[in-house]
Amino acid sequence: MQIEIRGAERLSFRERQVVVLKEMGKSSAEICRTLHITASTVATLYNRARSKGYEVVIVLPGNTLGIFNGGDEGIEEAETE
Repeated sequence: MQIEIRGAERLSFRERQVVVLKEMGKSSAEICRTLHITASTVATLYNRARSKGYEVVIVLPGNTLGIFNGGDEGIEEAETE
């Protein structure tokens, strides 16, 4: 799995850091400890980044979903029944 942030070029370096950590599921307290910034700074950076309109996209390889590389067996079996 790969996470892609579209529109990241509009974000500052610090905003990108906060966005990535937030999108990874980190709490504000964890982000504060990781980046050595206050909770209000985390909130400000995150809100500023959201106002710039970034978009998070999760890229999954086809085999993760059973679509490619052997995922066809189940379809063939269902069709023959």
